[in-house]
Amino acid sequence: MKVLNIHERKVTTVPETVGALIDSLSGTGDQLWPRDQWPPMEFDAPLGKGAQGGHGPVRYTVYEYVPGERVVFRFDNSGLIAGFDGRHLFEIVPRREHVLLRHVIDAECDFKHWLKWHVLVGPLHDALLEDSLDLAEQSLNIQTGKRARWSPWVRFLRWMMARRRRKSEGDQSIT
Repeated sequence: MKVLNIHERKVTTVPETVGALIDSLSGTGDQLWPRDQWPPMEFDAPLGKGAQGGHGPVRYTVYEYVPGERVVFRFDNSGLIAGFDGRHLFEIVPRREHVLLRHVIDAECDFKHWLKWHVLVGPLHDALLEDSLDLAEQSLNIQTGKRARWSPWVRFLRWMMARRRRKSEGDQSIT
């Protein structure tokens, strides 16, 4: 089954400015990934082809990197997205009057993983990406007045994950 998920923001600036946000991913001055609210994007090497890592339980490898334009990640068959065969990417798409900053997930999976995407992973992913695009606007000093809000379902899932993490950390401190 197909999972295709696209998030994008229209930004009125030059492509190089938006491309710099992509280039900052996973670095100390990351201006695109909302690491204060979500697990940080981290790799075993600087952002570049072959770097392996991910964010939290989502694991992937940098498959392609064109500085200032695009970074493509190929999902590893492990962690939260085990069973997904595909990729996700950030890219800039220059238009006449603006630039689109876009994130795409393009993957295939069986029904069980497709259902897992729609019930658990997808809602969290959507919230994370909207927070990421909000951060991009903040980094570019764009004041739209609109900020993403987490749905009650996303807040519940995050509460469950935090509860599980605390319990797991408590169990480890006993041994």
